[in-house]
Amino acid sequence: MQSTRRCSFPLGSWLIRITLLIGVLSSLPATVLAQMDQGTITGTVLDNTGAAVPGAAVSLTSVDTGLTLNATTDGSGGYTFSPVKIGNYKLSAKAAGFSIAVQDNVHLSIQQRLEVNLQLKPGTATQTVEVTTAPPLLQTQSGSTGQVVDAATINATPLNGRNWVFIAQLTAGVAPANGARGQGKGDFNANGQRAEQNNFILDGVDNNTNAVDFLNGASFSVRPPPDALAEFKVQTGSYSAEFGHSAGAVVNASIKSGTNQIHGDLWEYWRNDILDARDYFATSVPKYRQNQFGATLGFPIIKDKLFFFGDVEANRILFAAPSVTTTVPTPLMRQGNFSELLNTNLTGSAQPVQLYQPNSANPATPLACNGQNNVFCPNQIRHTGP
Repeated sequence: MQSTRRCSFPLGSWLIRITLLIGVLSSLPATVLAQMDQGTITGTVLDNTGAAVPGAAVSLTSVDTGLTLNATTDGSGGYTFSPVKIGNYKLSAKAAGFSIAVQDNVHLSIQQRLEVNLQLKPGTATQTVEVTTAPPLLQTQSGSTGQVVDAATINATPLNGRNWVFIAQLTAGVAPANGARGQGKGDFNANGQRAEQNNFILDGVDNNTNAVDFLNGASFSVRPPPDALAEFKVQTGSYSAEFGHSAGAVVNASIKSGTNQIHGDLWEYWRNDILDARDYFATSVPKYRQNQFGATLGFPIIKDKLFFFGDVEANRILFAAPSVTTTVPTPLMRQGNFSELLNTNLTGSAQPVQLYQPNSANPATPLACNGQNNVFCPNQIRHTGP
């Protein structure tokens, strides 16, 4: 006998629960969103007397992609855009009875909380007051210690193997990881911690090698070419709680993105032995040829909507290896017959090679079996294996 139980719930109660859940999720503040590779632009809109202007319309426009974000100031005249992708922006504010205020040259870096205050002056909506000087770079709303390395610095710094991770060793509180497995790939110690305690992030994604043996020779997984990076930031202390991976430094890198303008570059770094000097005691210059080449390209697929950016790099190394001659046993030798060593035409030696019985000394007994020199008898040979 088989019984079946069915439970029924009123459809209305489920709709109410789903509606309440959506309402709770939508009411959560935007500041809880992770913004590992992004930042925040905040500030206050004031009038010419220094009083706050509530209800002012504030617009943030990306200079590179044309993306526009809108916000309204609160009762204290404050506004916040978060999270915001790093890049160059233009900020504007307007309110009834005031002219439009525009702030140009706003650059947002990784994990930066940039404060930009706007001042409205009495006037009409057709009048615009534009400020072209960049806003102050002092960041007073975050206690993290670190340094941002921009694209210009990355490309201008001489790098062994074009590995930009070595630049992180120039920041405060950081030292080369002498003796670490990833020393040759740029791994470093921060604040006395092991190199394995650093947290590498690429475009907000975990970029750490969890394998103990470091299969790629370093504690990070992916290393884009320097030309593909917009910037990276090394944080060594008091960083945000969203970085909970380890106790060392946080290396937060961001790759460039496509814009409304076609942009890119080509490169090749070339090394050849024809440019090398010969060592004083050497008879020739060892062959060594290296070609490291690549390219980046970014362009709009749909203007102001969809963009593409890609990069590629390869490294080809050619060097001369010393000549090595290796001999293998002949079919007779595999049977215990080494008589071929007595034939100088086969060995190329001036004298025949005489073998001696194992463990014989004072005097040594020549190896022979049934009068045949350099031959093991069958009872002297033990076969091992299958």
